[in-house]
Amino acid sequence: MNAMQLLSLNVGKPIVIDYNGKPVETGIYKQPTEHAVYLSAVQLEGDGQADRVNHGGEDKAVCVYSAGRYGYWRERLNLELPYGAFGENFTVSGMLEQEVHIGDIFQLGETVVQISQPRQPCFKLGKKHNEPTLPMQVQETGYSGYYFRVLETGYVQQGQSFKLVQRDAAGISIAEANRVKYRDKRDWDAINALLSVEALSDSWRASLQKRLDERDKQG
Repeated sequence: MNAMQLLSLNVGKPIVIDYNGKPVETGIYKQPTEHAVYLSAVQLEGDGQADRVNHGGEDKAVCVYSAGRYGYWRERLNLELPYGAFGENFTVSGMLEQEVHIGDIFQLGETVVQISQPRQPCFKLGKKHNEPTLPMQVQETGYSGYYFRVLETGYVQQGQSFKLVQRDAAGISIAEANRVKYRDKRDWDAINALLSVEALSDSWRASLQKRLDERDKQG
């Protein structure tokens, strides 16, 4: 894994945009800040989410995306894509989806954070970049990013380094979680392995458990 650093700290309050002639509120338009920002148990100060059902909350307090994916998307979309372009709060070096795991714990500045689940972008990411298929492209590539929950609150700032505090014993990567969720949906052993990870978010746990329950009903 390459040096793990917070390259860009991005925050932004929800705004209203036009989507197919209808007003839609979104918090995907983040802007970098060089100031230290307080990270609470649910979000960064000055940040916000419009859809609190699918975004934000304790399991999804911080959205993370690796700078290592930006080159791919800049070439594929032919766009400049400054950091924060994917609506992430933390643009990080290293820490790619195949390198980090559900349950991994890191220290950043005063805070301690833990990976809880992959990120699943919605239609608003496509709207932001005028590419409606972008959310599906992100899903298909597995270049999804992921979420942190906050174990210890405090201030964070651009340029700080992540320190790995604890690697989750199960070692199930974000890339593996995406495979199970979106491609190999009937890999029951892998689903059960993922469900055994205590740090897995409640929403992913419910979705995967539902898949098992439906299998059992069908016999």
